[in-house]
Amino acid sequence: MIEMNLDIPALMKQFHEKGYLLLRDALSESKVTELNAAIDRIVAEEPESLAYNVYHSVERDPSILSLIDHPSLLPLMVNLIGYNIQLHISHLTVRKPNPDDVKTATSSFINWHQDGPHPHFPKIGGLTAPYYVKICYILSDMSEPDRGNTKIIPGSHRKAGFQPVQTDVNVPVEGELQICGKPGDVFIFPQNLWHAGSPNRSAFTRRQLFIGYSPLWIRPIDYHQASPALLEGADPIRRQLLGAVSDNCFKYYVPEAAMVPLKQYWIGGGESQTAYAH
Repeated sequence: MIEMNLDIPALMKQFHEKGYLLLRDALSESKVTELNAAIDRIVAEEPESLAYNVYHSVERDPSILSLIDHPSLLPLMVNLIGYNIQLHISHLTVRKPNPDDVKTATSSFINWHQDGPHPHFPKIGGLTAPYYVKICYILSDMSEPDRGNTKIIPGSHRKAGFQPVQTDVNVPVEGELQICGKPGDVFIFPQNLWHAGSPNRSAFTRRQLFIGYSPLWIRPIDYHQASPALLEGADPIRRQLLGAVSDNCFKYYVPEAAMVPLKQYWIGGGESQTAYAH
């Protein structure tokens, strides 16, 4: 895994203002090749389709599991959302070229939305807090727009009561941005940023892997309890990320220091992030 020289305070400022980060070369060429080989195996096990959504993908291959504690991106995550966190989701998306917009069993695109449960997270003053944050690993050539790119509306997370004038991803929205990157790049965004997954009408297959993090007290999407296979040989940091901190559920709200080794990456800067530290 590549070690990145990140200016975390500057990235935190950019993230909170714009609602996203785009970081180059987070993965080596060899790691991208390894991950794409894993994706080939996973897709081969699924019913033939133009579009694939594979949740809980960390269970499907060790190379995907290895991303949850990326040595440079994990400390950044800790400082974006806090150190009392876990893996929330590992969502693999593959979108083959679909120029004719053939209807697929799983969504080949997704309209403008904020992530979250139904009913939605509560709003205060018309704003939703960032309850979880996702890293999207770009694993195919997304260096040009209109290849099924993820679209975002920068700053939309800070606009009280904001909602796009329409939600159809095919109709341009004022201020929208298509995220472009090459294999190995990543972009990072919170669930309260308005975003969409556009159709892939190009000649390129889109491959993106979303690894999300949330506080330990939120029930993750992937599973309720990590499997023995995931926990085998896990160090304390990975055990925390897999939610294996205690048999006492109260400790997910008020963990003991030994239960949250990710605190070592915390550089400070917000009382809300240290509310459960004792």
